[in-house]
Amino acid sequence: MALVLGTATACGGGGGGGGTTSKGGDDGSPKVTISPANGAGDARPDSGVTVKAAGGTLSQVSVKLRNAEVPGRLSADKTEWRSTWTLVPGARYQVSATAAGKGKNTTATSAFRTVRATAATKITNVIPSENETVGTGMPVFVQFSKPVPEKARAAVERGIEISSTTPTEGAWRWLAPNESFNGLPSAVFRPRHPWKPRQRVSVTVHYAGLKIGDSVFGDKDVTRRFRIGDSHTINVNASTHKLVVKKNGATVRRWGVSLGAGGDRQADGIDHLLTTSGVHLTMDRSRLERMRPPGKKKGDPGWYDEQVPWATRISNSGEYIHQNMDDPTCLGNRNCSHGCVRSPADAAQWFYHWSYRGDLVTITGTKRSLQWTNGWGYWQMSFDKWAKGSVLGKPVTTAALTR
Repeated sequence: MALVLGTATACGGGGGGGGTTSKGGDDGSPKVTISPANGAGDARPDSGVTVKAAGGTLSQVSVKLRNAEVPGRLSADKTEWRSTWTLVPGARYQVSATAAGKGKNTTATSAFRTVRATAATKITNVIPSENETVGTGMPVFVQFSKPVPEKARAAVERGIEISSTTPTEGAWRWLAPNESFNGLPSAVFRPRHPWKPRQRVSVTVHYAGLKIGDSVFGDKDVTRRFRIGDSHTINVNASTHKLVVKKNGATVRRWGVSLGAGGDRQADGIDHLLTTSGVHLTMDRSRLERMRPPGKKKGDPGWYDEQVPWATRISNSGEYIHQNMDDPTCLGNRNCSHGCVRSPADAAQWFYHWSYRGDLVTITGTKRSLQWTNGWGYWQMSFDKWAKGSVLGKPVTTAALTR
């Protein structure tokens, strides 16, 4: 694209690291410098766009990608404009800028293309799902195909823009594959306190153009918008064999349950028939879940293979709130299960349909503790310790979401 310079002339710059500069005239016209240079075909995405004015101030800057405006910030003295985020690899950008000074204006336009090299480390998913309604305990997951290199994590973390109707303090934590509920390396946001109910949340991962390797860059941005629903809290007491459900602080239902009977301590030292005590989150659900004991095969003592209806998962160690399939006299009286929270059929079915992902389920009274890496057991860790898993080393407060 040719430069249009008002009262000034132009000299072009070559290569992605240079700049295109307009020459101010003796009549007091300001100079405008655009970087990357006009005509560059190898601009670095992580360098962004910079527009500078000398001998005047910038009155207008427009940077476009496929006719969409690229956001940026103007310095307090209005002499420099920088793009807010990194650029998309392999994309063509158009820049137009006007500077004013001593009664004279200078306008410069330019076009360039960024390098195409993208990293093999890609964002595979952001959880929650688009437009999903979730519980007040719900974390936000940014999951990757491969671990993000240590030296790139600070840039990735800074590039995550999270907003909510009610500004909420929280922190990101990086999880290795063996700490992740599904084996994918992740950055996970957890609020200090449960989300305020009935609000909207938006998460944009500005991943495109971030320097991930020596000469490769993040491929694209990802955005998710979801809602926090009503406050759902579920309390389960192994001693009284009772489950109490509250919605926005008011009890809406209660029923008798049967938890894990215990008695199967395996080589790892864990009694796998005990229900875990601690703060769980509801995860996925299954209309009919096939259940078998961990660490056993057919013919081993204690082997079972059952199809269990109305199963709502609360951990990765096989714990569900589900319909009772055995002795109904256990419900509300004694612990007879293999570790799950057995419930009456109508209650299990109701809960299956009523609950959100991310509802808080607190279980007390057992001799086995929920580990923070078990499913979504992140509320088992103190917030201050959780925040230490951030590369930036500090909590963040979500921006106010107004649209």
